[in-house]
Amino acid sequence: MNIHKNWKTIRKHVNESFKTSLHVSIATVDAENNPTITPIGSLFLNRDQTGFYFEKFTSKLSSNTENNNKICVLAVNSNKWFWIKSLWKGKFKKHPALQLYGVLGEKRNATEIEISRLKKRMKMTKGFKGNTYLWSDMKTVREVTFHKVTKMKLGTMTADL
Repeated sequence: MNIHKNWKTIRKHVNESFKTSLHVSIATVDAENNPTITPIGSLFLNRDQTGFYFEKFTSKLSSNTENNNKICVLAVNSNKWFWIKSLWKGKFKKHPALQLYGVLGEKRNATEIEISRLKKRMKMTKGFKGNTYLWSDMKTVREVTFHKVTKMKLGTMTADL
């Protein structure tokens, strides 16, 4: 899959994955080369193979990227009906998961546009106490530049894709 040619499809997949899983997973490697996975509910993709996430609860992710700023994002469409239909038919109509490979930029203050994108995503939980605890003071973001995408392959189930 070409990341430049298929970026619109990739963005759609990541958005669908968020809707079904409420997060994506970001993999990094620590100073001893041990892999670490961090769930992130605030990854947003832009129109140009870049994105950003709000960095608040990411202590290991932040410290891991001091030595190595390469990451891998796993976005899985966890919609149970998507999986049940695919299992029933014996094939997926579209890929169930994508891995995006990228490089993290420096931490910086979020722009008003980025904050409004977060508020829009979290709007349905606005009146909940947990919304205030988790997302009310998100102020810093980290940019990501993506350079590669791979599709999850599940043998015969994804052979036609």
